[in-house]
Amino acid sequence: MSIPSEPTSKTASHIRLTSHSGGDGASTIEWGAPSAQARGPIVGTTTSRNNRNVIGTHSGSYSIYRALAVASGALDKDHKADLTNTSPTDRIGPYPSWSDPKKIASLDPWGAEIELNFKDQLLDGVDIKPTIAVTKAHIFLPEVMEALKMGRLKADGKFLLDNGSALVTKVAVEPVWYLPEVAKRFGCSESELRRVLFEETGGMYPELVTRSDLEVFLPPIGGLTVYIFGDSKDLANPAIELTARVHDECNGSDVFGSDICTCRPYLTHAIEECILGAQRGGVGLCAYYRKEGRALGEVTKFLVYNARKRQVGGDTALNYFARTECVAGVQDMRFQQLMPDVLHWLGVQKIHRLVSMSNMKYDAIVESGIEVLERINIPTELIPLDAQVEMDAKMAAGYFTPTAVPDAQELGKAKGRTLDE
Repeated sequence: MSIPSEPTSKTASHIRLTSHSGGDGASTIEWGAPSAQARGPIVGTTTSRNNRNVIGTHSGSYSIYRALAVASGALDKDHKADLTNTSPTDRIGPYPSWSDPKKIASLDPWGAEIELNFKDQLLDGVDIKPTIAVTKAHIFLPEVMEALKMGRLKADGKFLLDNGSALVTKVAVEPVWYLPEVAKRFGCSESELRRVLFEETGGMYPELVTRSDLEVFLPPIGGLTVYIFGDSKDLANPAIELTARVHDECNGSDVFGSDICTCRPYLTHAIEECILGAQRGGVGLCAYYRKEGRALGEVTKFLVYNARKRQVGGDTALNYFARTECVAGVQDMRFQQLMPDVLHWLGVQKIHRLVSMSNMKYDAIVESGIEVLERINIPTELIPLDAQVEMDAKMAAGYFTPTAVPDAQELGKAKGRTLDE
């Protein structure tokens, strides 16, 4: 079905609607199949409109920029990526978890090696894009250099260089949601999930309610980046010590060093622990999710900051949770039901040292079938003065702590009001 549009030199003379069943040559997706070929490729590109078998588009959170590039004439809408020499620097998997929807429902486990997994379809001209990329990198943090100077870390030339650079394997992952399993994890029906996704995105994706045959959705949200310290294959060996942190983005602290929360100190402490773990013969892992401001967004987060500091009596642990809920209507929208998927993609079965105090993250990881032996809290000396209110409130609400829990009565009974770092 199409409706006329005014033709320009940059666009076609008609608009293709994908909100009704149809499409020529689109392959089916059998999520949880034991092989890439049996599962089928994820096709959400504009150059393969007739082959599309998902809702949404690749690089969803950046699709608007692509549209601007096409509209301005900077990009040919039919451009097809040349993937020569783009293959992963490290082979990941496959692992048994790749064929279990209960383990992986929010990313494409076969999405890193498109040319290997879907060679036949590529030869047939189907434009299949990777949703995962794996490369090597050096990362440099002032805190790591400080740890070198203080003697907490020592350069070894393998995991840590004399200049403070840490050698890592870096993995970028775009979200790919298998809607039936996502709905199960959130305790709702698939039809309800699809309807709410449609309504709350302003009707951006009509296929959510008109194409029940399409069960895979590429949501317009940020993905995650994984940093591996050591051999990536060791992540799947439960006999090798794994130090791990799952971190949710906090731009103000992570990048600019804001002292109102513990995000950057905890992240850099985890990186130090990962380096030490790799040097002991183990492997380290940091998974960095794009969930700014507890997935409430940075504007909401800054509004909450103002409300906390301007309230009568100033910023207190007693009202820490309430101020967020007053502004946003909810304390936290990250939810961790989908978070362990990337751990299962990496083959993780056991985390020996989890650098996190979050009960929500811990519970999600353990409930997904991954064993956690030890939980590592942030050292007291790394907690900024302005962040002590946050830390007290979180510990009273259920955060792990090896010390005495702050009195919940004094802070305002926060049971059930749990926030992640």
